[in-house]
Amino acid sequence: MKDNKQIWNFFASVKLALFTLCTLALTSIIGTIIPQHESYSFYVKRYGEGMANFFRILDIPDMYGSWWFLTLLGLLSANLIVCSIDRFPAVWKQIVADQSLLSVARIEKMPFTHTLDGLNSANSGQLESYLQKDGWKTQKNESGQGLIIAGQKGGWTRTGVYIVHASILIIFAGAIVGHFLGFKGSVMIPETKQTAKVYSSETQAPIDLGFEVRCDHFDIEFYDNGMVKEYTSRLTVLEDDKEVLVKDIEVNSPLKYKGITLYQASYEGYRDFIITLKDPATGAEKAFVAPFQQQVKWAEKDILLGVVNAEALRDRVVRMKVWFKAGDNAPATFWLEAQTESASADNGTGYNFSVKQMYATGLQVAKDPGVWLVYLGCFMMMTGLYFAFFMSHRRVWLVLNPDGKKGSLLIAGSTNKNKIGFEKFFSEFTGEITETLQ
Repeated sequence: MKDNKQIWNFFASVKLALFTLCTLALTSIIGTIIPQHESYSFYVKRYGEGMANFFRILDIPDMYGSWWFLTLLGLLSANLIVCSIDRFPAVWKQIVADQSLLSVARIEKMPFTHTLDGLNSANSGQLESYLQKDGWKTQKNESGQGLIIAGQKGGWTRTGVYIVHASILIIFAGAIVGHFLGFKGSVMIPETKQTAKVYSSETQAPIDLGFEVRCDHFDIEFYDNGMVKEYTSRLTVLEDDKEVLVKDIEVNSPLKYKGITLYQASYEGYRDFIITLKDPATGAEKAFVAPFQQQVKWAEKDILLGVVNAEALRDRVVRMKVWFKAGDNAPATFWLEAQTESASADNGTGYNFSVKQMYATGLQVAKDPGVWLVYLGCFMMMTGLYFAFFMSHRRVWLVLNPDGKKGSLLIAGSTNKNKIGFEKFFSEFTGEITETLQ
C-alpha cells in the first residue's frame, strides 16, 4: 500500500508537471531549429556524420513522433489525470458546501470582518433579500450561535484549472485521432483530367479519397516582369460520375468536402496546349488537348488542328500559332495571344478560337477528423484560463445576533483570489448593508 501511495504521489506531484512541461518546451525548441523529415544525407552534410548518427539514434529527424517525446506527453497526461483526481474532490466540496453551517468562531476569523451594533429592527428576510437581489446564492441556518446567512458568487470558477487540464487532454486526443484516422498528401492534376487518389506526404503511398476530383481550368496571372502574381484552379468533385461540387480555389481558399480539404499549393506548366472552339451561332464549345506540334482531330466535324509554333517569356507561353483545317478546305494558320479569343472573321473558319498553355494544379490534401477536438480543447483552455486568472470565488456571511448579542450583526467575507479588489468590495458592501438597515 505504501508503494502504491508513493507512485500515486509521484504522478500527482507538481514537480513532475514542471519537469515534463520544461522538457517539452526545450525539446520543441530543438525540433523547431533542426529541420524535420529530411534525408540522412541532408543531416550529414549540414551537421556532420557523427551528429547525424546521434540524431538518428534519438529520432531527432522525426522528433515529434519519437518514442521519448511521446513518453513525455504520456507522463504529462498521466500527471494531469492523477492530479485532477487527487485534488478535485476537495475543490468540489468547497463549491457545494453549505457555507451557513460554519461556526461563528470560524466566521470571525475570516480575512475580512465588520460588526454593526444597535440593529434591533434587522431581520433575516431583509438581509437575505438584499443578498439575493445583488446576485448572491444564499444559504441560511439558525442555531444557538445566531442566524447565519451565507452568500457566494463564482464558486464554479475554482474549476478553471481543471478545465485547463481537461483541455490539454482533449487537444492530445484530437492529435491522436488526426494521426491515426487522418492523412496528409499531395497530387498534381492536369487540366481536364481527374483523379480519385492522392499520395502520402510521408510514404508516397496512394490514398483513396472516396470520390474523384477534376481540374476543369487553371488560371495564372503574372506581373509585367514575368513573376507570378496569383493562380487559381477550378475543381469539380464527382461521385458516381456525377458532379456534386464545383469551386474555384486559390491559396488560402481551399475546397472542403467530406472532411477532406484540398489546398492550392503549386502548379506545373506543360508543353501541351488547350484549344477551345466555340460556335458563335449556337454557343457550343469543344476543348482539345493538343501536344506541341502534334495534330489532333475532331472526328465529328472532320476538323484537324494543332499548335505549330509558340513564343515564350521565361517559363510561360504568351503567343501561339494555330494550324486549322476543316474538311476539304485549305489549312489556315493564325497567331493568338494566350487566353484571348479570336473572332471567326479573323481566321475564316466559322469558329471562335482560344488557346492556352496547359497546366497541372498542385494540391495539398489533408484529412484531420481530430481538428474539432483540438478546437474544442483550445476553447476550453481559454475559458479555463479566464476562470483561473480573472475570476474568483467570493463568499460573505451575515450573522445576526452572533452568540446571543442582540441587535448585533457580524459581516464577514473571503475570496480565493484578488484580495485587494475584494477589500474594496467589502468596504462598499458593509457600507451598503449599514445604509440599508438604517
